[in-house]
Amino acid sequence: MILKAIGVSRRYFRQGKGKNFFYAVEKTDLTLASGVLTEITGRSGSGKSTLLNMLAGLLEPTEGQVLLDGADLYAMDDRERSRLRNASIGVIPQGQTGLHSLTVLENVKLPSLLYGKEPCSDERAEKLLERVGIAELKDVYPNELSGGEMRRLAIARALVMDPGVILADEPTGDLDDENTREVLSLLRHCADEGAAVLLVTHETEAAAYADAVYKMSDGVLAEV
Repeated sequence: MILKAIGVSRRYFRQGKGKNFFYAVEKTDLTLASGVLTEITGRSGSGKSTLLNMLAGLLEPTEGQVLLDGADLYAMDDRERSRLRNASIGVIPQGQTGLHSLTVLENVKLPSLLYGKEPCSDERAEKLLERVGIAELKDVYPNELSGGEMRRLAIARALVMDPGVILADEPTGDLDDENTREVLSLLRHCADEGAAVLLVTHETEAAAYADAVYKMSDGVLAEV
């Protein structure tokens, strides 16, 4: 599976004197290919998350196209794009995204319950929780989890559909060194199994797991 950005940019308007807009992401080309782990690093506010959200089908570019195996994400309506994202793109967002009315296990299984699909088995969901180190917490609720445990829940949920593309936005935030290495190894393993993986991170050691490294600065993406 190939996810490709062609000339994408994101512009925001602002009030005040002088230029009344700015680019969070300048015009950018990027290809994420099966079996490749791509890292984007850069300071907060440099445009990394904005680019990831455009690639995920969550934020429409001001210009350009995002193609998943040749299909233009933003030529689709919202429902069609959501179906495709649910089936093919695993997004690991920043922040805490668990549904507090569901247990950890139910949160992991949630993507498989959408759009009338057959739910994944408890066994598969438990194996994913085991891979991220929180299998013993399967029956608790998100408000009982630490920040790092919530992050690992989000990783397991993103992998439950066996997505061809994985987009991870600071997936090791709130994790200690040991768990950071485990998550990076897991994402490396996903790429080795054939997924196209994008890792947006501040972690300096992440480059050792990547096939291609880019740096983003003031909305401009450049290969390192």
